[in-house]
Amino acid sequence: MAERGRPRSFDRGEALRHAMMLFWEKGFQSTSMSELTAAMGINAPSLYAAFGSKDALYREAMALYEEGDGVELGRQIADAPSAKAAVEAYLMRSAALFTRPGKPAGCMVVLSVIHGAGTSPQTCTALRDARAEAQAMIEARLRRAVEASELPAASDLAAIASFYVTVQQGMSIRARDGATRPELEAIARAAMSAWDGLTQARS
Repeated sequence: MAERGRPRSFDRGEALRHAMMLFWEKGFQSTSMSELTAAMGINAPSLYAAFGSKDALYREAMALYEEGDGVELGRQIADAPSAKAAVEAYLMRSAALFTRPGKPAGCMVVLSVIHGAGTSPQTCTALRDARAEAQAMIEARLRRAVEASELPAASDLAAIASFYVTVQQGMSIRARDGATRPELEAIARAAMSAWDGLTQARS
């Protein structure tokens, strides 16, 4: 017989993955503790013992998401042969990731603008930093393109990055509303048609 009061043994990583999926689908405030414990296969005392709080669990779930989709999108940006190809790969791969069968639609990081309501100031800051990371990565890739004379030195890199990040964030919302992968890819192609105008030399 198990000793009374002994913590239930469970796979922490697997429990966190289930929490991530639930938060991704429903958001922080709309996810109840009873739903979390049921999805994670643990009781409330075990959840608090392992993760500290619901808020801390949400931060860990977001970090886990970034280790997957976030890293993949970052790789698309870093490994592309040109800045234009990097941005196109970022948008097209986003269209695929946002519409995968068996996963919640959209991007968990983007959806945290809405789904992060009710979190602590510390978590709000972490979410803002996560949302800003994509722009920073694209700006860094554009800066490499300027250094390689691929883009004019006078290019407004922040504006270009902001435009494409905003498009990608809109694609996430559209995916959550039911847009299909081909529909999102059409948005991505339309956005890429603006590339020449955005990157031309400024007088």
